[in-house]
Amino acid sequence: MSTVTLTAYNVKTKEKNVPIHDAVITKTAKGAYMAQGHDGKGNKLTTLLGEEKALAAIKAGLAKQGW
Repeated sequence: MSTVTLTAYNVKTKEKNVPIHDAVITKTAKGAYMAQGHDGKGNKLTTLLGEEKALAAIKAGLAKQGW
């Protein structure tokens, strides 16, 4: 079984693959999935996800469902 991790690019510090803390997954108007949270240092993070990864993160308890 593979582990699901939510990571994003931090625009402020220009770091890649920063783990997202307290993630909330929402749906966009066009039906895409988006994870929003923070990096633990006060910087906000947002990334787009595929449906499979988004639902797996919710099921694993890494993120809350926001719709």
